[in-house]
Amino acid sequence: MGVGYGYRGMVGAAGGGSLRSGWAFGNPGFLFLLSILAVIGVLRVLALVANGTDLYMDEAQYWAWSRDLALGYFSKPPLIAWIISGATAVCGDGEACIRLPSVVLHLVTAALIYGIAAPLYSERVAFWAGLGYTLLPAVSLSSGIISTDVPLLAAWALALFAFVGLLRSPTWQGAVLLALALGLGLNAKYAMAYFIVCAAVYFVVAREHRQRLRQPHLWLALAGGLALIAPNVAWNVANGFVTFSHTADNAQWGGIPFHPVKAAEFVLSQFGVFGPILFGALLVIAWRAARRPLEVAAADRLLLAFSVPILLLVTTQALISRAHANWAAPAYVAAVVLVTAVMLRDRAFTWMRASFALHAMVAIGIALATWQAGRLALPGVGDPLARTLGNLALGDAVRDEVAAARLKGSPVGAVLTDDRELAAALSYYGRDLAVPILSWRSGPAPRNYFEMAHPFSASSPTPVLLVSLRATSPATHAFASVAPSGSRVIAAGQHATKILHFSTLASFRGD
Repeated sequence: MGVGYGYRGMVGAAGGGSLRSGWAFGNPGFLFLLSILAVIGVLRVLALVANGTDLYMDEAQYWAWSRDLALGYFSKPPLIAWIISGATAVCGDGEACIRLPSVVLHLVTAALIYGIAAPLYSERVAFWAGLGYTLLPAVSLSSGIISTDVPLLAAWALALFAFVGLLRSPTWQGAVLLALALGLGLNAKYAMAYFIVCAAVYFVVAREHRQRLRQPHLWLALAGGLALIAPNVAWNVANGFVTFSHTADNAQWGGIPFHPVKAAEFVLSQFGVFGPILFGALLVIAWRAARRPLEVAAADRLLLAFSVPILLLVTTQALISRAHANWAAPAYVAAVVLVTAVMLRDRAFTWMRASFALHAMVAIGIALATWQAGRLALPGVGDPLARTLGNLALGDAVRDEVAAARLKGSPVGAVLTDDRELAAALSYYGRDLAVPILSWRSGPAPRNYFEMAHPFSASSPTPVLLVSLRATSPATHAFASVAPSGSRVIAAGQHATKILHFSTLASFRGD
């Protein structure tokens, strides 16, 4: 595609092994980038306000966590809950406010990418890398939702920024900064552990910086990062290692240990995550580096070490079992710098312009699609946003059923669900219900946060209003009195529906 590979020293470096000095965040290029990021940030906030989607299941669940602050949760470490709690304390519980940290954190990540690229290459590379990250398809998409990947990427960028600084000039301040970044990242998502793997790979391939391992700074940073995740580990110990177990279960190791189709699907999905031109360029760069490893420039070697191992690990995971497209997201913090530097070095300006134009169109398309959520349908696919719709109507339907029971003189003591998706949606869209929302636990161990934190038990108030997506719920077998009250069709936009089944259950007799 016209993207070559530079086997010279680092751009802007005196030789091929030292990092640049003399750059600063206050230079005009960085300030110009900040001005562009501010404009993009304003546009994305406006897109949040116009966003017509409901909170998706995971988003609603994270909001529920933010109402019950703890050191850990069933499926994730706690940072996302604390972030949402802080945001809603400032601007309220609206969907736009809950999602607002994603816009802010992605812009922070872009600024940190500038700080990573400038000492490795030049301010020119840093500017285009920061802007390129902001417009990545995955970033445009995730700027409109709240997810654990967003603080993970910000922490990863901060960690790589600190790591580059420690390679250049070891300081105690840099060690503390790296420790903070590692701790925040691990508290966002355990995938931050990839950073330690990537650092190990780097020191294997980079002889010029191995002496840093004989100094205490990196080891202090590692110890500090582990200390910051220790409270979450303690929480897991007290709760039967539930998050660790869920993470292991999510990997789904078992069964047929070879899934080439799933591995291929994961690799193909990365053309959408990183962009088709940039991911294609990354594959070319990695292939040429593998063929002639001794000729790879020092900065390129560093960035390859912090991107390619992640892609290989997650592809292997997909081959063994499965992998979601976002599982390799941290790789693209380093990759966007690397690909930008190589493209500029090799004067692949046509490909760069095409990539920026494509990504800008994708960003606009995503904003328009969420603005028109529920009104669009794609041939053979239907409404791609249908799963993010209908939850507001779900809350209204349950509220009406609870009110109707009260008017009939037989008020219910609680709402009971048998599905995590319903429990999550009702935790947010039914937050004003006068009765508690409980979850049915089918087995001895909880299967999700709601079954763990808000389970139905023998001491729960009855009768309960059962809300289910199934015509026959396993929960009904535990009650002597089951009075179906009909079903209700909930619109999920103009092209999809959900059917809710309601029953009033009383006289609990045990599982």
